[in-house]
Amino acid sequence: MLNMNYWLILIPLISAFIGWFTNWIAIKMLFHPREPKKILGITFHGIFPKRQRQFAEKLGKLVSTELLSFREIEEKIVDPKNIAKLMPFVERKIDLFLREKLSSVFPMLSMFIGESTINQLKTVFMKELEVIFPELIGSYMKNLESQLDLEKIVTEKVYGFSSDKMETILNQIMSKEFRFVEIIGGILGLIIGIFQVLITLMTS
Repeated sequence: MLNMNYWLILIPLISAFIGWFTNWIAIKMLFHPREPKKILGITFHGIFPKRQRQFAEKLGKLVSTELLSFREIEEKIVDPKNIAKLMPFVERKIDLFLREKLSSVFPMLSMFIGESTINQLKTVFMKELEVIFPELIGSYMKNLESQLDLEKIVTEKVYGFSSDKMETILNQIMSKEFRFVEIIGGILGLIIGIFQVLITLMTS
């Protein structure tokens, strides 16, 4: 009777261990084995190493269509508020050009360009640049979009990751979630073990 009681106590503990262990194995099988291995005629291959190409392609498409858009970048850059933040810097450069660099290249001009003329020229330049900047940035972004294939770049980068690097990245992102899955496996195993003991006691 005493031995039976010991086994009843061990059942929940064993069930908890099995629940934790099976979930731990399942998480490890996301990344291992790195290369396909046959055991008893069954081929084992880690899910991420096996599906890395598909994962890279899906991520590339997601980044290029949902997460990063040239149009959204362009809209952000040419936003009047952002242009306004840029203009004081541009104005200082134009002022420096008109007061120092222009006169150093054309010394005779400095005799005819006074403070009033400099301010007038600066005002004209600034107004023109406020119109030119959005057009210039828009043209540049279109050229950049035609030259850069974001989907292809992301796909090739992710596909080029080693299995070790991929595992490290995902563990850094999801280590808490993986640990939670292991703990849940142990808790569910413990609960199942307790139910087994209760059923055993009720039917004995």
